[in-house]
Amino acid sequence: MRLILLLLGALTCVFAGAQTTHRDSVLTEARYLKSVFRTDEAVDKLSGLVTPDVFDEEVMAELADCHFQSGDYESASGTYFLLASRAPGNILYRIRQMQIFSRLKAWPYCIRAGRNALQLDSIPAVMGVVGDAYRQMERSDSALWYYRRSLALRPRNTALLSKAMDILISKEHYDEAISLATPFLAEDPDNHTIAPLQGLAHFRKADYDTAVDIFQHQEDIGNDIYPIHYYLGQSYWRTKVIYRAEQELIAAWQIDSSDVNLAYYIAAVKSEAYRPFEEDVKPWLDKAWDMIQPDAALMSRLHQQYGLGYYKKRETWDKAIEHYKEAYRYNPKLISTLTAIAYCYELQKDYKHALEWYEKYLKVARPGTTGYEFAQRGAEYAKGELFMNEKK
Repeated sequence: MRLILLLLGALTCVFAGAQTTHRDSVLTEARYLKSVFRTDEAVDKLSGLVTPDVFDEEVMAELADCHFQSGDYESASGTYFLLASRAPGNILYRIRQMQIFSRLKAWPYCIRAGRNALQLDSIPAVMGVVGDAYRQMERSDSALWYYRRSLALRPRNTALLSKAMDILISKEHYDEAISLATPFLAEDPDNHTIAPLQGLAHFRKADYDTAVDIFQHQEDIGNDIYPIHYYLGQSYWRTKVIYRAEQELIAAWQIDSSDVNLAYYIAAVKSEAYRPFEEDVKPWLDKAWDMIQPDAALMSRLHQQYGLGYYKKRETWDKAIEHYKEAYRYNPKLISTLTAIAYCYELQKDYKHALEWYEKYLKVARPGTTGYEFAQRGAEYAKGELFMNEKK
């Protein structure tokens, strides 16, 4: 009997050893598949090791990482939640949850996961992500608090510093933004991101001389981007260096010609510099004018519907005529509005104008069409009524 028990024990050990060997082999293979981005195959391998009665943290961690890398965030989230529940002291699981919720734009959950991670360790990058989540939720004060905490530990983080300055400038806390940037720029005065933001803060607080110095230095060291030329031009304009303002604003326009305000500013600066109106100022005003004009086709359709609405309402012919004329002005190809205008005048018994608009239609319409025949009858009727009125 004792011999049998010994043999059974030995067989159990052999079986357990075989299981362990198989598990280790599958883990090794899955890690290799993951390393060469064959994550779907790795997931299949690892899933074969998962059983409901045994929680193997190492296997589950590899499985969660495969889901994360392949972009299956729903599966990754559930797996990391299970891992974090079993191992609450493992900061990696908390950080992964935060990253997943950030990519899913589930900002409240991202914040919760990030704060759980920060209870385990004060990691500047995690503070930055939590700050970003608060910023996405438009809770700028909370975002700024986390950005400041992160910057206190890692003051050279350009991205976070720029975000913090953006918030401060948007809240009109210009001196705070300048103060936050000062120690950074003391070590890196030529920084292409932070120095322009400090220049913007000076510009917004109407310290134009300092803004000129900052933006001009940026231009001198090769920072040839739209905001540099734009704000340098604006700053020169306000310090009455008009010829330099003109140069910089035109340089900004050459980079981005989509801002109607910039076209107006160039016209205003040229006017202030006593440039000839017709040759130098008016073309820029025309550019601005053209840019603010609405979409002609859309405006025509809108006015057409306004006209139809007032026509159906009856006894509001003047308003219907007004909108039909605007519809035609925006789209001269829409000649049906000419007969609509004429008919509204006819309903008002204004036969002189009715005849005028019927004849306008007949000049551009194709003979033989229904519209042409309608306009002919309308014109004849208007002529008859005018004749009769003259006889009275």
